[in-house]
Amino acid sequence: MSEFPNDTTIEAWVMLHRANRKLLEEVSAALKRHSLPPLDWYDVLLELHRVGDAGLRQFEVGDKILLSKHNLSRLIDRLEKQALVRREATAEDGRGNRIKITADGKKVLRKVWPVYAESIQQEFGDKLSAQEATQLARLLGKVLA
Repeated sequence: MSEFPNDTTIEAWVMLHRANRKLLEEVSAALKRHSLPPLDWYDVLLELHRVGDAGLRQFEVGDKILLSKHNLSRLIDRLEKQALVRREATAEDGRGNRIKITADGKKVLRKVWPVYAESIQQEFGDKLSAQEATQLARLLGKVLA
C-alpha cells in the first residue's frame, strides 16, 4: 500500500467534495426559493418519520442523518419550538428523551420532498445515465464499506 495518494486519487477526492458542496448548495437554494425550511430540518424529520412512533434518542438521530451533526441539539430545539418534533421521556433510563415527529412535521416533509426531489433530478439525475448512477453508487459503496 502506498503511503501517499496518487494524483488521480487526489483529483477524485477533490471532485467528490466539490460535487457534494455544489449539490447541497443547489438543493438548499431551491428550498429557500420555495420558502421551505432548510435541508437539515428535512434530514432530521425524515429519519424520525422512518422509525415511526418509536422515535429516536438524540444520539440515534445523529447517527442516522446525512448532514452534519454539529449543533444537532439546537436544531432539535428549533424543530420542537416549531412543533415539528416533540421530546418524550424515555422508559429506558429516565434521563434521556426520545424525539418523535409530529403531524406538523410530517406535513413539512410532504411539502419539502417535491422540491428536494426535483432539485436532485435536475442537479444530479439528469447529468448521469442510469448505468452511470448505478456505477457511481457501487463505487461510493466500496468507499463506505
